[in-house]
Amino acid sequence: MKPKVTMIAWNQNDNYVVTAVNNHLLKVWNSCTGQLLHDLVGHADEVFVLETHPFDSRIMLSAGHDGNIFIWDITKGTKTKHYFNMIEGQGHGAVFDCKFSPDGQHFACTDSHGHLLIFGFGCSRPYEKIPDQMFFHTDYRPLIRDSNNYVLDEQTQQAPHLMPPPFLVDVDGNPHPTKHQRLVPGRENCADEHLIPQLGYVATSDGEVVEQVIGQQTVDQDEQGLEPSILDDMIRQLQLQQDQRTGADQESASSGPQNGEGTPRRG
Repeated sequence: MKPKVTMIAWNQNDNYVVTAVNNHLLKVWNSCTGQLLHDLVGHADEVFVLETHPFDSRIMLSAGHDGNIFIWDITKGTKTKHYFNMIEGQGHGAVFDCKFSPDGQHFACTDSHGHLLIFGFGCSRPYEKIPDQMFFHTDYRPLIRDSNNYVLDEQTQQAPHLMPPPFLVDVDGNPHPTKHQRLVPGRENCADEHLIPQLGYVATSDGEVVEQVIGQQTVDQDEQGLEPSILDDMIRQLQLQQDQRTGADQESASSGPQNGEGTPRRG
């Protein structure tokens, strides 16, 4: 197999360069002379994460598809710490990304199973208050393209980035409390009544009645004759109001002065 470099990173003071090779080795080089200083052995699969410590020039973190996370002392070529991302009943989870905190006391990783892994010092109680499962209620809703090839939300016929902020729900679509809804950008200062999505009961094709966040219904449900989404109606109304305001602004701007006396005065 011909060796190929999959990732490269400089250390904090740029004295060393670390490269990840597809033979699962990490190589530490002198950045000025190009001399190979160390081979770091430990990974069993390709490495696509190399992160330098924010202020300690000796420390480099690596993580890969083998689920291993290593903290290295690259000046000595030794392991300082090792973690393995084992997921019960599913084997290991490949680590896709990692970042240090600005103070260098913590680092966070994301894996192939959608987990956020947080490592560091101190108590974990603040993190235990956050729900294990957080999804937007609009996740996995189908998209379409219009005649101009622009992407639109299939239900509301609006561009996704113009839609109101979504609600946070668990994997089954149940909404989280209002304190968690405020974590969504755009909902920080909303009134409490605007942070509680309406729950509805809908009948499936086999007659089973299920509870869900209104607004998660799909076009398939509409075709089955289920009740329309109240939340989507609210979104459409908000978008309509925004379009009307935009149209009024454009109309007033295009009308301009009629008497030729220059720029119209503000009211």
